This record gives sequence, structure tokens and C-alpha cells, in this order.
Amino acid sequence: MKTVSTTQTSARSSARVTRAPQRPSPYVSSAQTRSLLAGSLAARTERLQADDIVTTEQAAELASTTRVTINAWIAKGRAIGLTQTRRGFRLPKWQFEPGLWDAIPELAKALGTSEGWAMLSFLETPLGGLSGRTPRQAIEQGDTSRVLELASAEGT
Repeated sequence: MKTVSTTQTSARSSARVTRAPQRPSPYVSSAQTRSLLAGSLAARTERLQADDIVTTEQAAELASTTRVTINAWIAKGRAIGLTQTRRGFRLPKWQFEPGLWDAIPELAKALGTSEGWAMLSFLETPLGGLSGRTPRQAIEQGDTSRVLELASAEGT
């Protein structure tokens, strides 16, 4: 039978105590999740009320078409439609300007989504690859090809 000295036992015990610190959990608590969702809903509601957002009826007037056509365009990724808490969509009216209008379907294809909030978020978020400009600004300034490159990288 082997005997272990108290010095060795103390060294082993302290070695167990001095383990590397535990990494924090990559997951948020349910309370944090509820808070994030509530904040997201509030931000989306506020964005839907902005001056540059129109109803499908107003969008139909801008595009000289019908509300039914606007809804079909949204379904196909031809137009950015933002879902609301109630039925229907609201749309950024600036997307009907020629430079942006031509880029929207290509952007949806490059991103791999036609979901309105995802497209709006991409278009309104400043990117380092665009020297801090938003993709929307870059498209308006004629840099559509660079935006589509970045969207393709984002979509993969």
C-alpha cells in the first residue's frame, strides 16, 4: 500500500482548484431572449412608421401598378416587403428609384433570401467592404457590382 504525504495531497487539491476559468455560455437566458425580442419588435414597429415606408397601396401608385402586383413582386423577391404584426406589408419607397429598383432582384438572389427585413437590414447596415457606406448608399452612388459581391459572400 502506497502512502501519500500531505504535501502531495495539498498540491493535487490546489491543482484541481486552479483549473482554467470556465468560458461563459454562448447562449442567452430566457429573460434575455424575451428582452431581445421585445426590443426587436419595438425597433421594427418604429421603422415601419418612418417617413420612407409606404403601404402596398402607396407603393402601387409609385410603381403605376396594382396592390396585387406589388404583393406578387414581394413574393418573387422583386420588391422589399416588410411584414407587420397585422396583415399586409409596408415597403421602403426609395426602392422604386431606378438604380435601386434594378438592383433589388439581383440583391435577393445574391443574399439567398427575399425576406424583407433581412434585405432591409443588409441595405441599411454600414459595411467595412464599402468604406463604411451602407449598401443602399453604394448602389445609389453606382457601386452596385461591389454590393452584389458582398451580398454573395454574405449569402453563402
